[in-house]
Parts: sequence; structure tokens; C-alpha cells
Amino acid sequence: MMRLRPIEARDADRLWESLHDPEGMRLTGTTATFSREQVDEWAATVSERDGRYDWAITPGAVRDGELVSDELIGEIVLNDLDTAARSANLRLQMLPDYRGRGYGREAIEEVLRFAFDGVPGDNGPHLHRVSLDVLSINPRAKALYASLGFVEEGRLREVYRDGATWADAIVMSVLEDEFRDHQR
Repeated sequence: MMRLRPIEARDADRLWESLHDPEGMRLTGTTATFSREQVDEWAATVSERDGRYDWAITPGAVRDGELVSDELIGEIVLNDLDTAARSANLRLQMLPDYRGRGYGREAIEEVLRFAFDGVPGDNGPHLHRVSLDVLSINPRAKALYASLGFVEEGRLREVYRDGATWADAIVMSVLEDEFRDHQR
């Protein structure tokens, strides 16, 4: 249904669009602001940065042997890579028209396979643990992560301001053996 490829300079327009999506910013707790020049530079160089893997999620539809589109519809990231502890953080954001359609689930599964087992042609980081934070105001995302084998580890209470109220950050993780058991 989807394909992953490294983020490239040509993705800057769609990344810029994602930074102007109020609901996406709210649900991910993104409060930083970026200039267009910063986004352009990020898209052009992020794939060369150490300690992280950044992928564009693209539609995987093929017609007559050709990809229908290679345009970014979301991004998924393994960052805070710690090779000694064999751990990393996972982050996902989908553009509005592509939320709730299965692209994120499929992307997470593929990234976890890469994180724990590697893939042909790229040995991968062979991690032991992948963690993430999900805001308490995003129960749909929390349910998705739980359905993929992530386990709640704890909460950072009232760490994010959501309008007039506060939201908790729920810390979740999946271990390599849990992921493999869940895949069976």
C-alpha cells in the first residue's frame, strides 16, 4: 500500500505543508516554528545526518509497472539512535488526507522490521528497543501503537499545553522479541 524512501530536497513543499496542519501539530505536540529556508535545508540534508533514519512515506500504488506517485504523504523517523543501548525513538506524521487509511500502520511495521532485523541490502541498526511518546489527546494513535505491540511504560504528566488544558505524554515501547512474537 505504501513505500518508504529517504527524504529528499524535493519533499520540502510537503514538509512545509505538514508544518501548517493545525491538527497534525496539535496531535504530535509540535510547538516549534521553522522558516521555509530551514525546511528546505532540512529536506536536502537530513538523510546524510548520523544517528537517525528519516523516510518519506509515499503511496505504493503501481499502474502498468510504474509507481502512480512518489510524493510524500507522511514521514516516519527513527531518531535518538543509541547503538550501545541498541535503542531508538520512533516518530510518525501523516498529512491530513492520508490519516486513518492504513499507511501509518504499514510504515511502522516496515520500519520496525528494519530496526530489529535489517533488510536485504542494508543491514539495519539491529535494535533491541524502539520507544515513542504519544499525547493523551491522541487516543487513536495510542490504540494503533498498542495494536502493533507497543506497551505503555509510563506518563509524563501534563507536559504539553493543549489550549486551556494540559495533556500527558504516554511513553510506549516495543522490544525486539515482543515485535517478533507479535508478527507471528
